[in-house]
Amino acid sequence: MEASVAEIKAKLQERENHIRESWVKAMEARLVREELSKCHQAEGVNHYENCKWLSEKYLALLRTNRVKGYKTIDV
Repeated sequence: MEASVAEIKAKLQERENHIRESWVKAMEARLVREELSKCHQAEGVNHYENCKWLSEKYLALLRTNRVKGYKTIDV
């Protein structure tokens, strides 16, 4: 069976949206990492206490916000 043009366009749009959201989440993690680096430099020896919330947020983002492909392969 051939898929209609509308189905193909919808599938491509869905794929594009998935990839865009994945990259937005990855860039969010990158921005938090950059802010964490700035905090570490600015705070000096007190960065463990003063930047803890940023480091926890960054670790949480690393766990959840990965760039993922659109297709999944079942093994």
